[in-house]
Amino acid sequence: MLACHEHNEAAMVPRVLERLKAGEKLALVSDAGTPLLSDPGQRLVAAVIEAGHSVIPIPGASALLAALVASGVDAARFTFLGFMARKGGERASEIQSIANSPFTSVLYESPARLAATLADIAAIAGEDRHAAVARELTKVYEEIRRGTLAELVAYYTGHPPRGEVVVVVAPREYLAPDEATLSEEAAGMLSAGMSPRDVQRVLIEKFGSPRNIAYRLAHQSSRAPIPDS
Repeated sequence: MLACHEHNEAAMVPRVLERLKAGEKLALVSDAGTPLLSDPGQRLVAAVIEAGHSVIPIPGASALLAALVASGVDAARFTFLGFMARKGGERASEIQSIANSPFTSVLYESPARLAATLADIAAIAGEDRHAAVARELTKVYEEIRRGTLAELVAYYTGHPPRGEVVVVVAPREYLAPDEATLSEEAAGMLSAGMSPRDVQRVLIEKFGSPRNIAYRLAHQSSRAPIPDS
């Protein structure tokens, strides 16, 4: 067995490639979760592929996916953030992206920082945003707690968790503009020279307009006014 971690991964690559070149078959495993997901291995896998060797994935334990599917939060589209920055502008930017994301956000966090992180997200995303905290997944003391960010902050402030923690935050709710606003947007795009077809596409993709309304506004707004007689 060879130990591969963040401090020796670069030095380990040549040794692994040498053994593969000699015809050996090697397995990259993690003591918890899935390799490469907030775990070393990316550099090693890339080097193995570049050297022309096969890389075959074998599904195993994944705290990310286990938490997501059991959270009760929309799992159709999501962003995995790994461990967030601990402080500074990078952390603020990550929290802002979670608050504004139209997709579910999944992140790992240490038990000691969980309550503070939930509070920081709630301050930007809103205390009523739904979320879930999954702890010690697939283990004896597994716990999945669901609720609003405010409820989770209150609970984990008074009940500091132990073990490995995954946080799942629901996407922001997006409310399409009313029809009057959509009509103004359509008129502005048409006057700028966009075709009705392109205007319809933008109304649907950018503003979330129903297709029939987007079609009607794009084509009604494109009609030239009848001059006075």
